[in-house]
Amino acid sequence: MPTISIEQRVLEALMAASGHAHDVTALEQELPLLGTDIDRCDETTLDIEIFPDRPDLLSAETLARAMRAFIHHEAVSPSLDVQPSTTSMTVDDELAEVRPVILCAMVHGVNLGDDESSKDAAIRRLMDHQEKLHFAVGRGRHRASIGVHDLDRLQPPFRAVCTDRSASFTPLGSDTPMTIDAILSEHPKGIHYAHLLEGMDRVPLLLDANDAVMSFPPIINGVHTTVTTSTTSMLVDVTGWDIAACEASLHLVCLQLEAMGGTVTQVDVNGGLGQGTHPAGAAVHHTLPKALIKRLLGRDFTHEEASNAFQRMGGEVLEDTKEAFVVAMPRWRLDVLHHVDLIEDLAIGHGYDDLGTATPTAPAHGQPRPDAHLRRRVRTALVGLGFTEVQSLTLSNHDDQFNRMRWEPSGKVTEITNPITVDHTVLRQHLLPGLLRLLAANRHHDLPQAVFELGTVVRDHHNAGRVAFLAAEASGGFASVRGRIQALMGALGATESSNLVIEPLPDGEGPWLAGRAARVLVNGTWVGCFGEIDPHVGDAFELAVPMNAAEFDLSALDAALPDPV
Repeated sequence: MPTISIEQRVLEALMAASGHAHDVTALEQELPLLGTDIDRCDETTLDIEIFPDRPDLLSAETLARAMRAFIHHEAVSPSLDVQPSTTSMTVDDELAEVRPVILCAMVHGVNLGDDESSKDAAIRRLMDHQEKLHFAVGRGRHRASIGVHDLDRLQPPFRAVCTDRSASFTPLGSDTPMTIDAILSEHPKGIHYAHLLEGMDRVPLLLDANDAVMSFPPIINGVHTTVTTSTTSMLVDVTGWDIAACEASLHLVCLQLEAMGGTVTQVDVNGGLGQGTHPAGAAVHHTLPKALIKRLLGRDFTHEEASNAFQRMGGEVLEDTKEAFVVAMPRWRLDVLHHVDLIEDLAIGHGYDDLGTATPTAPAHGQPRPDAHLRRRVRTALVGLGFTEVQSLTLSNHDDQFNRMRWEPSGKVTEITNPITVDHTVLRQHLLPGLLRLLAANRHHDLPQAVFELGTVVRDHHNAGRVAFLAAEASGGFASVRGRIQALMGALGATESSNLVIEPLPDGEGPWLAGRAARVLVNGTWVGCFGEIDPHVGDAFELAVPMNAAEFDLSALDAALPDPV
């Protein structure tokens, strides 16, 4: 989670500007309810972690705005006060495939402070806020990136253009002009963010009316627009791929500058996904059904209660009908996506300690799983054989599940639409790859190591239960694992003298060593397979120890073996 450190004297000054006394004790008690974890709160410093869903708390100025409403019960407008546009930003059509969202705002009359020291501190807070937004909202500048410029050094109107990599300008942190290619390969910011423009022959530039380069988004600004202690008017640009993230970032930077005395003026954006006049300023209106409030919170709310609660959360009740509250919430509250989010705000603003004592009216009778007895018996048997139960990730990848294990997919594979990492791109179809990854992570521990998992896999987009075990031991071979299988199946009521058949598996079918693997049938039903792990498979998982393993289908076991309970 992003963290911020704020001097208490800065918060004290911001509170005083609104006529409030700054109470450190009240701050420590009440602030966590807004979505923060306090690491330090003393007379000099406030160190806090901000939950990812509350990027509107990432600067001293925007946090103070929330505090005025939540702690001091001030009626803070859910809208941003904006002046009508006096200029424009024209966006080239070519940017649709390069950087489709371009937004701008102007802020006049910014007061950075009374002396050089306070002005420097204000600029640092502004820059730090940008970087926090780049992380929390912009996803590393991909979804949104922010530039802040000294407006007095620019000539409106502005243009966003596409150019080739031979174009040059003097970037921030350099004394001489550099080409785009040079910036991406030599400049620290260019090296760090070059991946965002990978594969693009043409790149975006923001220009003023004199064709002076303001910014090369999402990489770096031009040096001549640098904000200094003498700056009083600023241009804020936000570019990216996600319109909601860009709008929120623009609003939040403007809110910070407004708290520094600035007056926000809109800019007309002509072209791109951000076509229109920005920032919009006006709050978003939501209709919140009262029946849903009662169902989720267990009580009705009067008009006064709802108004006070939403006011504390930075919103406003605009209308109160028999069926619903109409609530205005700030556009920069990215966490408000659904009625449930509004109800959470209502509960926080009102206070969790005053939601009544009603007990649930819906029946809540528990019912055991159909295979609960089988799972208990399997678990007991494997623990008795010396295995330790573990739980691995449901998310996996094609290489681990199929390529390295030499298994073919069973039906359709459930893919993750937006995987966070290349290691977590599908829902698993087998448990054994996860156990191999677990042993690989613990390969520095002494042998033997023996683990099992009772878990869920997803095959053909449907859940299925399976059990797998894996043993790494110097003396373990096929005879050892066969003995464990016989003991396990015997505990479940299957023996080779009655209904259990163990027969060889064809070579190359799965992760097994040739000639050292078998499948298990109970009453003629295939229930699983076992054997020694092929050393080549072990190498693929960075394991160089002898291993034996097994994996069974729980539904097949349940169908083949009667429940004795």
